[in-house]
Amino acid sequence: MQPSDLPEIRVGLAGFGPAGSFFHAPLIAATPGLRLAAVVTRDPAKAERVRAGHPGADVVPAVDDLWDRCDLVVIATPNRTHVPLATEALKAGLPVVVDKPLAGAAAEARDLVRLARDRGLMLTVFQNRRWDGDFLTLRGLLPELGEVHRFESRFERWRPVPKGGWRESGGPEEVGGTLYDLGSHLVDQALRLFGPVAHVYAETDVRRAGVRNDDDAFVALTHRNGTRSHLWMSAVAANLGPRFRVLGSRASYVKWGLDPQEERLRAGERPDAADFGRGGGTGWGAEPAERWGTFGAEGETRPVATEPGAYQRFYEGVVACLRDGAPPPVQPGDAVETIAVLEAAALSAARGQVVALPDRAE
Repeated sequence: MQPSDLPEIRVGLAGFGPAGSFFHAPLIAATPGLRLAAVVTRDPAKAERVRAGHPGADVVPAVDDLWDRCDLVVIATPNRTHVPLATEALKAGLPVVVDKPLAGAAAEARDLVRLARDRGLMLTVFQNRRWDGDFLTLRGLLPELGEVHRFESRFERWRPVPKGGWRESGGPEEVGGTLYDLGSHLVDQALRLFGPVAHVYAETDVRRAGVRNDDDAFVALTHRNGTRSHLWMSAVAANLGPRFRVLGSRASYVKWGLDPQEERLRAGERPDAADFGRGGGTGWGAEPAERWGTFGAEGETRPVATEPGAYQRFYEGVVACLRDGAPPPVQPGDAVETIAVLEAAALSAARGQVVALPDRAE
């Protein structure tokens, strides 16, 4: 039986770390038409959190245990496992959501997309920050900015003491570090706003003792339309820069601070009817006026209300894809393009050179 024929789509979630527990599980639970049916974890403490927060879900020890329990598989495991586990799920005949990054190499990502296409199955990637409120606001402002000369985007944190774990302590084979972790968001947003990239330059560093993957990175993109994107991602920023600084021929848009949805999800809130309106009565994803960005030119700027963020649209899009044949919320080809840019950035940083990307039409 296909997902489109089912009264509800049973979801199997592989992984219950931060991505699985704070993002995927609550968003799945908040989405009409989806039911969290099973979660893969061998950690007793995580298993108890699953049972407490999602009492209807089975706790199973291996991904193979999902095949007969679900109609959709969500991969929220360590990055190095994304491709092999997604491959297993697709070969088992199940549509798949993969947390970003889809893969560590563009060739692997292309093979996965080809497998999904050949099997006639949905494959999509959880690029949730396409539904950040500031990003949605910026997309709406683009026509008023004129020709955008420079797009500055930052995802910075101050974590002078490493937290440990595979993202920091593992080697390059883990596909960790800020470039692939935070850079997946920043590059995806830049591509959605300004299109394909012709040239990539990057700098990556390991600043903290005991860390093996990059924890401080800068990426410069030259888009084929002439816009330059400058992207910063860091775990060692003692003074955070603006989230966005966008300079156009007619005006600018400057925004400080991160979208509030992650903070609310980590606090246990969900964007469904039971929790809507919590957080000071602002409604899900809304920002207070003191956090709005500014639009205009020097001496003539004005605050612009931030559009409410809406991570729930991702899984609503998954349901529409599986039930109605709508396009997936994130096209897998977009994820391949993002990985190709990140791969070029890693090569640029290693060589200290600008790396050219082929035209997608070639």
